[in-house]
Amino acid sequence: MSARPEAPKKNEELRIHNDLRIDPYYWLRDREAQETLDYLNAENDYREHEMASLKPLEDKLFLELKGRIKEDDSSVPYFKNGYWYYVRFDQAKDYPIYCRRAESMEAKEQIMLDVNLEASGHDYFQVGGMSVSPDRTWLAYGYDNQSRRIYKIRFRNLETGEELNYELPNCTGSAAWSSDGKFVFYTQKDDTLRPCKIYRHRIGSKPEEDQLVYEEEDPTFICSVYRSKSEAFLIIGSHSTVSNEYRYLPSHLPEGEFRIVQPRERDLEYSIAHFGEHWYIRTNYQGAVNFKLMRTKLDKGLKENWTDLIPHRQEVYLEGIEIFEKFLVLEERSEGLTKLRIKTWDDSDGHYIEFNSETYTAGTGLNPSFESKKLRYGYASLVEPFSVVEYDMESREKKLLKQHEVLGDFDSKNYREERRWYTAKDGKKVAVSIVSRPDQQMDGPNKLLLYGYGSYGHTIEPGFSANRLSLLDRGFTFAIAHVRGGQYLGREWYEDGKMLNKKNTFSDFIRVADGLVEDQITSPEQLFAMGGSAGGLLMGTIINWRPELFKAVIAAVPFVDVVTTMLDESIPLTTGEFDEWGNPKNEEYYHYIKSYSPYDNVVEQEYPNLLITTGLHDSQVQYWEPAKWCAKLRDHHQGENKILMYCNMSTGHGGASGRFESLKETAMEYSFLFWQAGIEK
Repeated sequence: MSARPEAPKKNEELRIHNDLRIDPYYWLRDREAQETLDYLNAENDYREHEMASLKPLEDKLFLELKGRIKEDDSSVPYFKNGYWYYVRFDQAKDYPIYCRRAESMEAKEQIMLDVNLEASGHDYFQVGGMSVSPDRTWLAYGYDNQSRRIYKIRFRNLETGEELNYELPNCTGSAAWSSDGKFVFYTQKDDTLRPCKIYRHRIGSKPEEDQLVYEEEDPTFICSVYRSKSEAFLIIGSHSTVSNEYRYLPSHLPEGEFRIVQPRERDLEYSIAHFGEHWYIRTNYQGAVNFKLMRTKLDKGLKENWTDLIPHRQEVYLEGIEIFEKFLVLEERSEGLTKLRIKTWDDSDGHYIEFNSETYTAGTGLNPSFESKKLRYGYASLVEPFSVVEYDMESREKKLLKQHEVLGDFDSKNYREERRWYTAKDGKKVAVSIVSRPDQQMDGPNKLLLYGYGSYGHTIEPGFSANRLSLLDRGFTFAIAHVRGGQYLGREWYEDGKMLNKKNTFSDFIRVADGLVEDQITSPEQLFAMGGSAGGLLMGTIINWRPELFKAVIAAVPFVDVVTTMLDESIPLTTGEFDEWGNPKNEEYYHYIKSYSPYDNVVEQEYPNLLITTGLHDSQVQYWEPAKWCAKLRDHHQGENKILMYCNMSTGHGGASGRFESLKETAMEYSFLFWQAGIEK
């Protein structure tokens, strides 16, 4: 029998603003200490023991989830610079195979990179930043085999298959090529994993000879480098939560000097796209809270030269643009849903692509050609699998290129989706997207899993999940609470859920939960909640505030020790997020953050059943946050409910790599839910 772990207490005094916090588990930060590793392994042993009887169900769920995947699948090819590019998977293989064919899909296949071969012998392996040289000879790709999101870049000759005998270290993974293919530009990270330096590398030279072309010295900013869609420019972007700045260099002059577009100003956000003689600028300039589209000549980048193309609209959030020679495509969000709007440059024609679902997700896909009259976009709903559609912008005809295939007896007609709205205390309407299988449900309140996030302006879209069918087919309802902190209802929805408004995120989620109970869709005895990362912060807060409202909760890689983390600038992400959470070195923010930080607000009460997940190598939320939280919850928890933690000792924030290995963690989470719901098979 595996005993419940008891972490030793070693009180650490943390004092600031004349306020003293005592942290008994601060020592868990030492990832090299054997005592730390022993504790994490003990937690894993305890969870495994407590869930041992669920192992047959867990194994069944894994096979069930895997059984819905078309194992020998491939993506929709796209054409660029003489080749058709696509990604495919082989039967029973975990990782993708990147391929291309010259001129026609009937031509012989060329395998550029088989990630299955590269991943052999590694517990974790992730490829990112694939880019082919302009002469189509070289492939630059980044790989991470530690799960810390620290990539190395390799170069492979696509004609010979040979790789250069060196790597570019400590990168974000992506590389931008000069027009002549002699240079790449790449981003390097510092000790806190902040992308902060741009280097120019001559192919074939030693990495230590690379030239530093830009350094981002403001610790609240990160930087990146990429090639414009037109391929005419290399662009360096500097980004903070509330400000942007861009520099550009003609890609045929890689040894030249980058020129600035518009210097950074606090609260001025903008992004640039090049077409013809102009920069097209999506921006919040002149009080455009929901952003607007402006334009300026290439050599007149300063904001006073920008002119309106699409003016600001109070009820419509401009999420993005896609430029074509004859058409401008706008991604707009209104009333919570993304709309795709097609406009001709002369304004002679304008229309929206029609979507019929009550709640769905849509967005432009890969469109590398300016000349095309056809737009590729993606579409999914809670009941319809993801589709890639080709839309003729002149004839308005749609062509389905591919819909994600779900193996088994899946039929979308068996499922029902809807959207409801609940009124928060301050009068704001909060939406929830819901999917269920009515024929699998009992009369009256039902088992319901409520999911939430609500940070960084990231919207959890109401999209399809094949894995989710295992919940729905066992009588669960699944719901997404579109709380403040995301951008579901535009930019103000985000602003109203950050900084000194952060508590709106938590109260919105609770209001949705209460509303679902009031409508008798569920009950506290059958209501479950789940969120990850910043969504794990949401989970931590709601179980402090309203523990009686939930039967069980899953907090994945949860950001729960907010005060301590935001006071420590040596931790990855901290400095860049002062404008998201506030800087607790400021006394007002310190006390506000402390008032909701889950770790600082654990009290003597009965908590719901809880499964916490983390990864030892997590670079986004360090493993010690959930580990400390688990230990402290155990100290204060009243009652018999289970508090369990799983720490993947080989991975980081995203969990296991590989399309099948990650399903094992999903199966574990689902088996925990079914255990708490009284479902045995």
